[in-house]
Amino acid sequence: MESLRIIETWPVETAAAAVVRADGSVAGSHGPVGHRFALASVTKPLAAYAALVAFEEGAIELDEPAGPEGSTVRHLLAHTSGLAFDEHRAMAAPGTRRLYSNAGFEVLGDHIAKATGIPFAEYVHQAVFEPLGMVSTTLDGSPARDGVSTVSDLLRFAAELQAPRLLDVRTVAEATSVVHPGLKGVLPGYGSQSPNDWGLGMEIRDGKSPHWTGLTSSPRTFGHFGQAGTFLWVDPDARAACVALTDRPFGPWAVGAWTPFTDAVLAELRSGQAGPAGRAA
Repeated sequence: MESLRIIETWPVETAAAAVVRADGSVAGSHGPVGHRFALASVTKPLAAYAALVAFEEGAIELDEPAGPEGSTVRHLLAHTSGLAFDEHRAMAAPGTRRLYSNAGFEVLGDHIAKATGIPFAEYVHQAVFEPLGMVSTTLDGSPARDGVSTVSDLLRFAAELQAPRLLDVRTVAEATSVVHPGLKGVLPGYGSQSPNDWGLGMEIRDGKSPHWTGLTSSPRTFGHFGQAGTFLWVDPDARAACVALTDRPFGPWAVGAWTPFTDAVLAELRSGQAGPAGRAA
């Protein structure tokens, strides 16, 4: 895909990107797709997927208590537990505000480790990384931000999000639908959003503006970006997903670069010029 070459213009030392279609075929890639990058918050969808595996295995329930009083696993996944951004301190009643919270995902990881008797890093490996063949991906530390991976590995995950094998398709549909609709909140790096829609570990684009995806991205687009200069989005209407990883922290450069990049990728997909180049898994 010619549009992926745009990453060469980004003010970063190292970048890689790729697109995988809903049928698992790789539409294109560019850059060192085997290079391991810090993911920052792109870790969260991986952790959330492991939590959903734990749910389907019967180790946890989405509506069981977890976190501050009145909060559940569902609240933690949807950033509505009321926990502060980076502190294990409640700032609002559960379900009343969309407070983006790293602390919430750390509480979630501890909760799953206790329920399964397996350290969360090992549980994610067994539940997600190993079965998807994500051999270069690790999560040693916070379930909110300490993942390390490659574009090649994340393509496998992006393919899974579009055609689930590890989870029931209905579970993934729930995870990518709005939980507690109508809540206001701040999208880090992009300011206040009303509503600030979120699923279970997945941010949902809807009508947010400004946003890190494209101006032409469908409202159903979901995914996550990270402060390490990383993102993964899935656009169900385009029937494709895109991963881009860099080694420069998120900042104004990313705000200016990511949206036109995504619009170029989507335009190329719509034109039919992007051809299959193998499979993600």
